[in-house]
Amino acid sequence: MRRSLLVLSFLVSAYAGTASAAMVAKPVQWTDQGVTYKSFLVYDDAVTAKRPGLLMVPNWFGVNDMAVAKAKEIAGKEYVILLTDMYGGDVRPANTDAAGAAVKPLYADRKIMRQRVSRAFAELQSQAKGAPIDTAKLGAIGFCFGGSAVLDLARAGAKLAAVVSFHGLLSTDDPKLASNIHASVLALNGADDENVPPEQRAAFEAEMRGGKVDWASEDFGGAVHCFTEKEATAAQGNCRYDARVAKRAYAAMHAWLAEAFAAKK
Repeated sequence: MRRSLLVLSFLVSAYAGTASAAMVAKPVQWTDQGVTYKSFLVYDDAVTAKRPGLLMVPNWFGVNDMAVAKAKEIAGKEYVILLTDMYGGDVRPANTDAAGAAVKPLYADRKIMRQRVSRAFAELQSQAKGAPIDTAKLGAIGFCFGGSAVLDLARAGAKLAAVVSFHGLLSTDDPKLASNIHASVLALNGADDENVPPEQRAAFEAEMRGGKVDWASEDFGGAVHCFTEKEATAAQGNCRYDARVAKRAYAAMHAWLAEAFAAKK
């Protein structure tokens, strides 16, 4: 009987240890200029080794359940992700009108966008004190509005290895800021995205060349805006999920980040 109890105790302990190791989303908040931002640090706590840290800026709906799920899927066992609130904890857009109102002041004054995303990047670095983040391997990814934000993080001169923008606007208020970029920059867009017309793509390429940036841009044929957003279920229009293109884009992201982080060894 005693042996059976010992075996049972071992099994219960082993199960408890396994159950406690899982993908986590830990609340993280900071206050800047009187505004409190509420974000999540997302990673697999079953992996104890340090791994690259990514700042992730979601689409214009900001931090919500779908964004957390997306961060978990991307993080896997490979990254620690800070899913970043760009609006402040009291702003959680529930529809496109509210989302448009939330991003409007950030697009109207790109200095505000750069300040907020730079503060978030500083928080990612700070989280390395308690989370398994390799501070020599830091990057940023963003989706739609978030793509614009992480490009602006690079333009602000952040010391990070790589930036990947998914279906983000490529415009800037000051092309000369590209000379501040330290990161390798990858822009992934739908070839038929009406939000990113040919002239905007051409201006972005000229900006990257002018700043002597290590960059690449890929346009996916047949894809429109939102191609990684699973909730974009409309059969028509300029905001539509495309599983095949999303898979290709994520593969491009992983390869881009891997190359950039390998150079940091």
